[in-house]
Amino acid sequence: MSKQELEVIGQGAACCPGLSAAPLDEAQAADLAKVFKALGDPVRLRLMSMIASRGESGEVCVCELTPAFDLSQPTISHHLKLLRQAGLIDCERRGTWVYYWVLPGVLDRLAAFLTTSQPAGAGA
Repeated sequence: MSKQELEVIGQGAACCPGLSAAPLDEAQAADLAKVFKALGDPVRLRLMSMIASRGESGEVCVCELTPAFDLSQPTISHHLKLLRQAGLIDCERRGTWVYYWVLPGVLDRLAAFLTTSQPAGAGA
């Protein structure tokens, strides 16, 4: 494991208020920026989507991810490492292969942060 691993946001306590609830402080903004930076690359966003959309098993082998891209295996591994360091996914080596899954609650916390409440009478 890298010594540069990032702290997983929102584990235990709520990471931050929703975007429209209150302004972020510097620490909250820095934590969220790391996550959004990791998701800001099209390859990493696709990898995250492929892992998150896994059915009942909730995990996917790197051997299933690599063929979906016109990139080398080391490049895919680098992108997966950045997603891990951002606290979005985790993995486990089983023999030759590594299996990845989305960390519990990560997507819900990001969705809650981005969700704004609609004022009464708006929309519809």
